[in-house]
Amino acid sequence: MGTGSETKDSEKEKLNPNGWLQSRPSQQFNVIRRVYQQDALNKDADYQVPEKPLGYRCKRVVQNCGFGDCLLNSLPIARWLPRYNMKKDLVGDLVAGATTAVMHIPQGMAYAMLAEVPPIVGLYMAFFPVLIYVIFGTSPHVSMGTFAVACLMAGKVVSQHSSHSELVNAVNVTTSEGPPFLTGGYSPVEILSVLSLTIGLMQVIMWMMRLGAVSTLLSEPLVSGFTTAASFHVLTSQLKDLFGVKLPKLGSNYKVIFTAIEIVKSIPNANWIAFAISAITCTIIALNNEVLKPRISKISRVPVPIELMAIVFGTLASKFGNLKELYGVSLVGTIPTGLPEPKVPAIEMIPTIALDAFTITMVTYTISMSMALIFATKEKYEVDANQELLALGASNMFGSFFGCAPLCASLSRSYIQYQAGSKTCLTSVVSASLILCVLLWVGPLFELLPRCVLASIIVVSLKGMFMQVKELAKFWNLSKLDAIVWLVTFSITLLIDIDIGLGAGLLASVATLFCRSQKPYTCLLGRVLDTDLYLDIKRYRAAEEISGIKIFHYCGGLNFATKNLFRVTLFRKIGYFKQQQADDESNLAKSESLEWDSSISNKVQCVIIDATALSYVDAPGIKSLVAAQKELVTNDITVLLAGANGPVLEMIERYNSLESEQLQLDTFPTVHDAVVYYKMLEAKKDTSITIQT
Repeated sequence: MGTGSETKDSEKEKLNPNGWLQSRPSQQFNVIRRVYQQDALNKDADYQVPEKPLGYRCKRVVQNCGFGDCLLNSLPIARWLPRYNMKKDLVGDLVAGATTAVMHIPQGMAYAMLAEVPPIVGLYMAFFPVLIYVIFGTSPHVSMGTFAVACLMAGKVVSQHSSHSELVNAVNVTTSEGPPFLTGGYSPVEILSVLSLTIGLMQVIMWMMRLGAVSTLLSEPLVSGFTTAASFHVLTSQLKDLFGVKLPKLGSNYKVIFTAIEIVKSIPNANWIAFAISAITCTIIALNNEVLKPRISKISRVPVPIELMAIVFGTLASKFGNLKELYGVSLVGTIPTGLPEPKVPAIEMIPTIALDAFTITMVTYTISMSMALIFATKEKYEVDANQELLALGASNMFGSFFGCAPLCASLSRSYIQYQAGSKTCLTSVVSASLILCVLLWVGPLFELLPRCVLASIIVVSLKGMFMQVKELAKFWNLSKLDAIVWLVTFSITLLIDIDIGLGAGLLASVATLFCRSQKPYTCLLGRVLDTDLYLDIKRYRAAEEISGIKIFHYCGGLNFATKNLFRVTLFRKIGYFKQQQADDESNLAKSESLEWDSSISNKVQCVIIDATALSYVDAPGIKSLVAAQKELVTNDITVLLAGANGPVLEMIERYNSLESEQLQLDTFPTVHDAVVYYKMLEAKKDTSITIQT
């Protein structure tokens, strides 16, 4: 037995000629075929360029998208509602819907303050646009409605273009006509309405153009840095209510810094009763989130509605303590009952706010899609990026007629909704139904609620976004360029403004793409033992270069931006180096030429360009290949091209048909074919050379 075991082990392992211990694979196969050039392979494999004329494509669209298919694709509710399983899904949807509604009430009222509109608008957002999203949306787990960052960005537009933002609480949003002193300008609700309409139109247009992938422009480091910095803007916007002070109107740029300065100046005039209420509310909610909620989650999927309890107790304290009359604590004010009358937004304002609307469109869509994809990955279902554009666009357009702010998925509510057992979009219907009850009957009960309580709810809810600062360490360890994007976006958004920070983040992201394209992976390949495997000689010690042959591997695109880098890297890898001939008197560079490095022991007779990882090539890139080939051929070096894919070869063929200086290269399907072919050529010159394939 022992001898047999040793025999098997000895068969599995042996030393290669270099002394390295080599494990013989458990399965081996031998392939005997001719040495292929690309033209011969194309002929044998019957290669042809795919042709898809316009008529053929139109016919396929009509065939694949009949009325029924278009209806099902555009109305996802027509797919999932007929298959709804009452026994399996109803209980989870009811519990999750009720839980989400409880969170909608305090968050909606609080975040509406960020948008510079009455708190009741936040409840409208939890009802009108959410019902439209149920019809068109594809994610059953995201909680649509108010979101701090989206409302803050909308509030900036409202404060810039409305004529009476300071009187927002005095306006009854249920009426179509404002007070007499408001004529001649736009109310905050009117600006918010046209902003939502513009965002909805942009999202629908993007859906029609199938631009769902545009959200990929906002990378993860950019979104993380942007939302983290925006959370500081949200915090500073609530400091006036936390301390019970009034601040002068500040400019949009450097608002965080100026607000902090003004708050420090106003501390002597602070309302200490309001500050005490804020401190108590923040402490209780934070203790619940950090201590009580983790323990309760182990025994119940329904969390303690601490925010709603804070609103109830705050309202009771205000009523029985006469906080407004005795201590001057600011209250929420009038909350109308019933549903608002629909009103056409002021469409003449669309050109004025279009740029701001586009910025909010990108941010809200990216955040909503990110949340939807997180849950889709967990539950193993698909989210249609283009359909989400239609869902958000239709929801925003419908909500704009009722004075709603831009719709966005909420991070905190979505996680609670998912943990509470949400199964389908019926969860949102349940939540909206309960919100309707609040709008019809319960709303006026919260008129005595201190504004500092809502501000406390907002501040505590920002903890998750503040903690995103920790992600900087992760991005730094993964990629320094991603960390730079995070830092640039965060710093400019925090110190200057939200819009400028987002633009700077986009520029930084594009710059990182350019930097990465300027540093493609390149190496020289060597043959591994007696196989047809060719690997990086710097990473694989068993890979040995073939005498007289340099195999250059290039990974990436070869275009106008990388053509010079490709040429210089190729010459440097195969043995060229830059040598400047200086003038002795002036000590200045007189000329520059590429010459052979005399330290190279083996003279290169053949250069094989491994294009297996060449993703794309354009005309300037091919022109650089032509120049490199001429340079090498002048030095009696054979140049071969191996592993190029079909589109690259087709591009080379089109280039040769249009340009006088053509790229005349022998092409091969694999590197090994090119190596064997060159050895066959050498064998014809010297019959003493033995070819091993």
